[in-house]
Amino acid sequence: MAAMSKTAPQSPRALLPRWTTWAPAVGLVTLALTWSNKHLPVALSVVVAIILAASVLSAVEHAEVVAARVGEPFGSLILAVAVTVIEVGLIVMLMTSGSGEETQSLARDTVFSAVMITCNGILGLAILSGTGRRKGETGRINEEGSAAALATVVVLAALTLVVPRFTTSARGSFLTGPQLAFEAAASIVVYVTFVMTQSIQHRDFFLPLNRRGQVITASAHADPPPTKVALFSVGLLMCALVAVVGLAKVESPAIEAGVAAASLPQAFVGVVIALLVLAPETIAAYNAGRRGHLQVGINLAFGSAIASIGLTVPTLAALSPLLDVDLELGLGNLQIVLLITTMAVGMLTVSGQRVTRLHGALHLVVLAAFLFMSIIP
Repeated sequence: MAAMSKTAPQSPRALLPRWTTWAPAVGLVTLALTWSNKHLPVALSVVVAIILAASVLSAVEHAEVVAARVGEPFGSLILAVAVTVIEVGLIVMLMTSGSGEETQSLARDTVFSAVMITCNGILGLAILSGTGRRKGETGRINEEGSAAALATVVVLAALTLVVPRFTTSARGSFLTGPQLAFEAAASIVVYVTFVMTQSIQHRDFFLPLNRRGQVITASAHADPPPTKVALFSVGLLMCALVAVVGLAKVESPAIEAGVAAASLPQAFVGVVIALLVLAPETIAAYNAGRRGHLQVGINLAFGSAIASIGLTVPTLAALSPLLDVDLELGLGNLQIVLLITTMAVGMLTVSGQRVTRLHGALHLVVLAAFLFMSIIP
């Protein structure tokens, strides 16, 4: 009888929501079946969009399981790097399938869109969810880590997106070979230095704070999921992210057709795809803020921007000779103004431990301005 009373160990699948275990597989099967179709019927496009949404939500669930197991700041770092690596693959696929000026500026438009979405949209939503609805309630952030992360974003964005606009050795907003090599090397150095700081040297700077301003240690969390469950979620997270990016590319012709029918700029297609790719991090940051771990949302916002620039630009710089594509990295005047506004508001947001709903609203307004100006430049 005693033996019968022992609880049998549950499988990883039994410990996870059932739909999160099949959504990535369905997404991959759908991707395999639709990958070669350049133009999907309207009804099939709707089905693919639904499966894409399910894959996004599944990615969020598994990312949170992994984050709960490894703790902060590694949890948000894993998701940021995973999404960015697949984002690079998406850019490469689109560059090889396109031609002309749109292909040359694709990397710039994608990276800039990612910076605006992460530093305004993800950050703003995390702050709004983390400050609560009660009158006068504020959110607590870890000032040292947040300021260091934002400073890293500023340096990377300035070097890779602004400096190329003002160089004189190459035409327009392009860089010479040595200049591009320097940009790539500098981005890698900055990214590696930030990761070392975040994960080893000053890890406590990036840990969430409670309402009293005290660091939330691992012991303050609920029991982490078993290792077997976390490993299972890692595999499903990778599958879900591949499905998200792949299905986003499958849906891109439908998006392009809709953009053309609405007489919108073609560059807006990149904005839509960036929104889809960053959806898992957006939802994860919102959920983290709602649970009172606002710093986790900030880590996701700034970490995603850092990874997007620090990994994407060096990789594309190395692949550009093979792709036979010149990378146009310099931003236009309007984009530079929006970038400066984002960085200025961000500096004020992380200048203290307390943030309010006003800070979140300001970032979301800047994001709305970016989206609106992308439609009507």
